[in-house]
Amino acid sequence: MSAENPPELETWLRSAIATHFAGARVTAIDALKGDASARRFWRVSIANQNHPTPATAIAIDLGPDDLPLYARALNLIPEPLTEPPWISVQRFLAAAGVAVPEIYADDARARLLLVEDVGSLPLFDAALRGDAGDLYRLAADELLLIHLEGTRRLDQRIIAARVAYDERLFRWELSQFVDYGVAEMSPATDPAAIAPELDDLAARLGRYPRVLSHRDYHGNNLFLQPAPQGPPRLRVIDFQDALMAPATQDLAVLLTTRDAARIITPIIERRMLDYYFAAHLRRGTPMALTLDEFLESYRLCVLQHALKVIGRFIWLEHNGKHGYAAYIPYALDQARRVLQGRNDFARLRAALGA
Repeated sequence: MSAENPPELETWLRSAIATHFAGARVTAIDALKGDASARRFWRVSIANQNHPTPATAIAIDLGPDDLPLYARALNLIPEPLTEPPWISVQRFLAAAGVAVPEIYADDARARLLLVEDVGSLPLFDAALRGDAGDLYRLAADELLLIHLEGTRRLDQRIIAARVAYDERLFRWELSQFVDYGVAEMSPATDPAAIAPELDDLAARLGRYPRVLSHRDYHGNNLFLQPAPQGPPRLRVIDFQDALMAPATQDLAVLLTTRDAARIITPIIERRMLDYYFAAHLRRGTPMALTLDEFLESYRLCVLQHALKVIGRFIWLEHNGKHGYAAYIPYALDQARRVLQGRNDFARLRAALGA
C-alpha cells in the first residue's frame, strides 16, 4: 500500500471488500488523476483465491459537498439531501438501463464509495485511433436513452428533476467569462458592453424544452469496454450533477468541449446531429422542435458552453489548477465558429474577433 493513501481509506476498503466479496483482499491502492472537483479517486486491486471477483474496483471520496457550486450559489436545492446524488442518480439511471457503474459499497458518514471499474479507455482516446463517427454514435445512442427513458421515468423524488438549466443558471455560468475571460480574450472590451448580449443568450436558451441531461457528457466521461462479439460496450461516469436541460446542451458538450475538434470534424458533427434528431422519429418520440430550431438551439448551446469554458478554465489557472489553459484556444475557436456569418451578438463577435 502507498504511504500517500489516507489510512482511514485503506481500513475502510479492506472491510468493504471483504464484506462485499467473500474471501477477497486488497493488494494495491493507486491514486487516479481527478478533475476540477474536490472528489478523489483510487483504483483498488483485488485478489480472491476462493471466488470469482473483479480484479479491480474504484474507490471514491465524494469530498465535502453533495451539490455543485452553481446549485449552492443559486440555492437550487435548499433542503438537506437524504443521500449523495452520486448514489441516488446512479440508482435512477441504472433502473432506466443506462450503463453506469455498479455500486459495491457506500459509507455516508465517511463519504466513501466502492464502485465498479469501467476500465481505462475513454471514448475520446479510442476515437483518436479512428472510427470516430461510429464510436460517437454509440455515445448518441446512450444519450438518447438518458434523454428519452430517463425523462419518461422522472418524478420529483429524483434530484435531477428539481434542477433546471434555465435562464438564470445559463447566465450565472457566464459570470466567469465576464470576470476573467473578457480581460484575456479582448482587453479593450468593456465587459459591461457585452452583458446585454449574454443576457439575451441565456434568455433564448432558457426558453427551449428540457430533458433529463447528464450535463457533462463528453468523451472523457464515457469509457469503452471490449465485447466478445459486436461493438464495444459504452459506460457512463460523472453523472451526479444530472439536471433538466435542452437536449442540445449534452450534444454541445459531447461534440465540442475541450479539444473535441481534434476528432469531431464539421461533417461528423452534422451527421451526429442528424442522427440524433432522426432517432427521435425512428423511436416514435418526435422532438418539439423543427430541425432548424434544433440546430439553432445547438448553436446557442455551443456558444454558451464555449464562453463558460473560457471563463472557467482561466479562473482555474488563476487559482492554481493547471493544465486547463491548453483547452482555451479550442473553446475560443468554437465560439468564433458559431458566431461567424450571423447577425446576432455583434459586440461579442467583435470582442472575440469572429
